[in-house]
Amino acid sequence: MSVTSENRTHDAAAFSLWRHRFAFPIRMGSGLATILKGVPLLVVFFAFWEAAPRLGLLNPIFFPPLSVVVEAWLEMIRTGVLGRNIGISLQRATLGFALAVAVALPLGVLMGRYARFEQLTDLMVQTLRNTSQFALLPVFIMLLGIGEASKVAICFYASVFFLLVNTISGVKSVDPLFLKAARSMGASDLDIFVKVILPASIPSIAAGARLAVKASIVAVIGAEMLAAQSGLGYLIHQSQLMMETPDMYAGILTLTFIGLAVNYLLVALEARATAWRGQAEGAPH
Repeated sequence: MSVTSENRTHDAAAFSLWRHRFAFPIRMGSGLATILKGVPLLVVFFAFWEAAPRLGLLNPIFFPPLSVVVEAWLEMIRTGVLGRNIGISLQRATLGFALAVAVALPLGVLMGRYARFEQLTDLMVQTLRNTSQFALLPVFIMLLGIGEASKVAICFYASVFFLLVNTISGVKSVDPLFLKAARSMGASDLDIFVKVILPASIPSIAAGARLAVKASIVAVIGAEMLAAQSGLGYLIHQSQLMMETPDMYAGILTLTFIGLAVNYLLVALEARATAWRGQAEGAPH
């Protein structure tokens, strides 16, 4: 190989290393730029929200100006009401999601890995998956009571199938050649799972986790509106019943901000978890 070819190879390898090392920050910067492009429209929406009730376009009793909502929001923060209810809701949603992970991952691996096991369980999974979690809330309450257990159960039920389906899909997408190569080198079933199946399934599992977290939050808010004495959903529903509309909208805005924060956090984590795919695609063959 000539000196020029060696230099080109070295430069290409260096560029590839640089690109993969800084790929995640670059993607983050691109995502931030996309968000900033949407800010003007959001400002217009908030300006309309402030002006419409004051100009008589909307009834301020049912749709108070944004500044009034912000005042109510700050007051709930000062008194600790908002923080306490947010903490309760997030605790319920997180616990339900954690239980879903504990059940969906091993079950998804078994269903994706062993066709006979999938044939035995798929009909039951599809039946439960297509039953609304809110339709089952009365059942959860009768079985588990009106306390924390029923709220956690509905969060679990809402999120487990997103994880399960994506785990099955991820396991099935593993290249059979990788499995044969691992077995030919004497790898045990545990080694194959840890070093082949799990890494190859991570992109699909991460996408399922993103959907599952959202489903868990939506489920806990719905459950708290229907049967709870605490939580962000209860706060919104109770404010509506008492015609405390600024508090109600403050709770809704809080839920929106939480959803946005969770969404962008999960997008960043998913990008981080799947960064190895870009490295593998860019690696020399």
